Amino acid sequence: MGRGGENYGKRENAGAASSKQETFPAWARDVKQCEEKYQVNRELGLPSAEVEKRRQIYGLNELLKHEPTSIFQLLLEQFNDTLVRILLAAAIISFVLAWYDGEGRGEKEITAFVEPLVIFLILIVNAIVGIWQESSAEKALEALKEIQSEHADVIRDGKKVSSLPAKELVPGDIVELRVGDKVPADMRVLSLISSTVRVEQGSLTGESEAVSKTVKVVPENSDIQGKKCMVFAGTTMVNGNCICLVTEIGMNTEIGKVHSQIHEASQSDTDTPLKKKLNEFGEVLTLIIGMICILVWLINVKYFLSWEYVDGWPTNFKFSFEKCTYYFEIAVALAVAAIPEGLPAVITTCLALGTRKMAQKNALVRKLPSVETLGCTTVICSDKTGTLTTNQMAVSKLVAIGSRSGTLRSFDVEGTTYDPFDGKILGWPVDGMDANLEMIAKISAVCNDAGVEQSGRHYVAIGMPTEAALKVLVEKMELPEKYASSSAPGDPRRCCQVWNKMVQRIATLEFDRDRKSMGVIINSSSGNKSLLVKGAVENLLERSSFIQLLDGSTVELDKYSKDLILQVLREMSTDALRCLGFAYKEELPEFATYNSDEDHPAHQLLLNPSNYSSIESNLIFVGLVGLRDPPRKEVRQAIEDCKAAGIRVMVITGDNKNTAEAICREIGVFGYREDITSRSLTGKEFMDHPDQRNHLRQNGGLLFSRAEPRHKQEIVRLLKQDGEVVAMTGDGVNDAPALKLADIGVAMGITGTEVAKEASDMVLADDNFSTIVAAVGEGRSIYDNMKAFIRYMISSNIGEVASIFLTAALGIPEGMIPVQLLWVNLVTDGPPATALGFNPQDTDIMKKPPRRSNDSLITAWILFRYLVIGSYVGLATVGVFIIWYTHNTFMGIDLSGDGHSLVTYSQLSNWDKCPSWVNFTASTFTAGPQVFKFDTNPCDYFRSGKIKASTLSLSVLVSIEMFNSLNALSEDGSLLTMPPWINPWLLLAMSISFGLHFLILYVPFLAQVFGIVPLSHNEWLLVLAVAFPVILIDEVLKCIGRCTTGPRYSPATISIKHKAE
Repeated sequence: MGRGGENYGKRENAGAASSKQETFPAWARDVKQCEEKYQVNRELGLPSAEVEKRRQIYGLNELLKHEPTSIFQLLLEQFNDTLVRILLAAAIISFVLAWYDGEGRGEKEITAFVEPLVIFLILIVNAIVGIWQESSAEKALEALKEIQSEHADVIRDGKKVSSLPAKELVPGDIVELRVGDKVPADMRVLSLISSTVRVEQGSLTGESEAVSKTVKVVPENSDIQGKKCMVFAGTTMVNGNCICLVTEIGMNTEIGKVHSQIHEASQSDTDTPLKKKLNEFGEVLTLIIGMICILVWLINVKYFLSWEYVDGWPTNFKFSFEKCTYYFEIAVALAVAAIPEGLPAVITTCLALGTRKMAQKNALVRKLPSVETLGCTTVICSDKTGTLTTNQMAVSKLVAIGSRSGTLRSFDVEGTTYDPFDGKILGWPVDGMDANLEMIAKISAVCNDAGVEQSGRHYVAIGMPTEAALKVLVEKMELPEKYASSSAPGDPRRCCQVWNKMVQRIATLEFDRDRKSMGVIINSSSGNKSLLVKGAVENLLERSSFIQLLDGSTVELDKYSKDLILQVLREMSTDALRCLGFAYKEELPEFATYNSDEDHPAHQLLLNPSNYSSIESNLIFVGLVGLRDPPRKEVRQAIEDCKAAGIRVMVITGDNKNTAEAICREIGVFGYREDITSRSLTGKEFMDHPDQRNHLRQNGGLLFSRAEPRHKQEIVRLLKQDGEVVAMTGDGVNDAPALKLADIGVAMGITGTEVAKEASDMVLADDNFSTIVAAVGEGRSIYDNMKAFIRYMISSNIGEVASIFLTAALGIPEGMIPVQLLWVNLVTDGPPATALGFNPQDTDIMKKPPRRSNDSLITAWILFRYLVIGSYVGLATVGVFIIWYTHNTFMGIDLSGDGHSLVTYSQLSNWDKCPSWVNFTASTFTAGPQVFKFDTNPCDYFRSGKIKASTLSLSVLVSIEMFNSLNALSEDGSLLTMPPWINPWLLLAMSISFGLHFLILYVPFLAQVFGIVPLSHNEWLLVLAVAFPVILIDEVLKCIGRCTTGPRYSPATISIKHKAE
């Protein structure tokens, strides 16, 4: 936007504020009052000077461009996470220490800087992913602008201005709309040029059919669907042309309000349940790390700070900065050990794998956290049109006249799409079409301006959906035997083409709201003129004098036959079918010689629509059809699956109440005979409800019809406040704000608007509601697997903390350096943790109630278990370090092969006093090809000489964590009932992790970087002997867990506990 645009935007904001205070209800005022209000004459339009004045007041007719969040601000937001902040602090401190220690040390400098650089790299990748995800929110607003009209035909200064840029419109402008035009602003219809005007506004209002517009006023409190004399920006003209008066522009239009609601919803994005739990865990972790670090310093303060007591007072303080720094490094190592650095990467990997699984099921995930959020969904708020239904009109019932007066024949029609090959007509005559059915097919094909075309793998309607459905019916009826040879078999339009070739349309009597019918005058190959009519059944019956029987003969339409047809009509209407009747007329004396000649006297009759009713009189009635936007075949089973899974389904639609209720009964949201008085409300009724929260808390399904975007948002907002995890589905512009506000927004991939897709978290490639249910099951499975690897990684980290704490508490040399712990956390633990994401899905996963979003990730019992496991890890890693220094053999394993010296435990725990020991010596020992000598300084045996003991500790830690990953296969299931091979990926991951460990052990350069040496065969036996008991310990704990399941866990219930208001 240029500078001028920015100024207009500011003025527009001011205009929006004033407009809200002085909204003129143009829909409730007649045409003359509207012209007076906006001081305009429809013949002359606005003068140019007045246009400029109004532009200064109201600004440009365009949606505001909200200032996007700056990259710097987005970057800062990525660090608004407890775990990330701990990592950042650890990285900075590590970097400072590396810089301090690395001066002049060459080789050690490389090792020291690996740790902070790797942590920084993790943080950078995490920030890039976060920024990319959050910046996508702006795209929904950009997509909304693309549906705006670019040009308009306007009357100004008494002249018609063609293709005026739509952004230059101001309130009061007179605009002419034609078929195919995109409406450029919210406008009041002043006059109809054609006999009828219809607008496709379903993307804004959710209505399944195009809406007829009128100039008549409507009540002031009408909802958006009820404003029949208004056309709205972004909608499309599908029939007729008219003159309109611009009433609202830019942000004050209905689509502008949607724009504001999307922006508002994007500002209130909340964390996913998993993110909240991880944040809570991070806060607890921060507290624990802080306490342990302080405790470690207090335990070791005697090593770097000493004093003497003189007369009861401490004096002669001695402070060793070098030792203080050393123990500070231990504290940093403790922080590195406690933080699961690999957790963000593993979670991202698992979620990414989850998105691939979902994509195979036609659910395309746009935002990774949505995968996990799906798993705890408690309520699905679904749009009806295009989500539960196909958004494609289809004939479901055909009623023809019987063999004698007072009899009818009824045929059920299969199929839910515009595909002519989708389904057939049940009970169709075996010997082919009779004369009555032929006439129905002929009228449906010829008295029709629509078409059906193949687009990719789908068929789409060209023109009015109702008329397109009739064309599909004609194809399913097929052709009479006598015409079958004149068409190419397999052509999806062959039947309609044959019927249209047989006649010539010479005039059209357009549909209008008064007579509610459309007629065409045709010239047959024999030269006879006839009239074909379709329209509202009641109106056609009023103008019909005869009926056509099965054999083609005509008889008088008596009262009994008329009442029978009206009874069938009422039954079909009760089932929410839209009914159309068919009739024809053979004798047209006025048009006997008419051939579309404008000079013919009959042409004058056609110029005046008031004559159409008299032309369409004395008709011969032939039958009727029932059409609807049918529900998808799979939806009913999906609704049943939701009920079994404890997920409530709420239908929120802009369509009318009766149609929505009929569909909800058919798909199983409501029972066929269930009283739904308290469960089915319009959006307006809900907003006026005295106790909205309790209404939403009712068990079972709910329906909200005639809902506007703000109603949908309010429902989602109240559900979220009540502790529900809400998935919202939709396809239209009107759904976008609620999609953005919901915990997970699900858009339709085929019929969905770009606005809805950009506002969503997930897109359904097949537009199928049942895909959501499959995705929920996948989300639950992914969450269970994530829980497994999170517990695995946390238990491993507890073991590392215990190891470092014991090292500090016992006063022995540092067993493992920070870079080794970082390697374990990031690389060695990574593959098994990721492989746990491939655990098979439980067979009954969709028969359990959804977990509550505030359910604990780690229960008190699980924490106790891993404290026990962690304590053993600490004892094992420190124990093997002590064993190497103090024993030549252990459990029958000979450890003397390398020639190292033995020391007492007392010497090891007081190694810092080594310089004061008399006659202490350390013998030379080997580690692979390396030889370690301590001739010049025997005390180096506890510094550089600890490399073998340190390698043993690291190898024990890696081995224990590999065995511990087997424990994580199931929370309480024994490895005897869930053997490791149920997840072959885990066995492969363990092999990879061991392989990586062997790599750094036996490649000299890497061994030097990580400060380790190769191990012998016997040393590996010691490692496995010390590591394996972790499986036995956890098996005992799992057994206790299974035996005490009753007291610890309350039975799962479907009912949801709501937050206290």
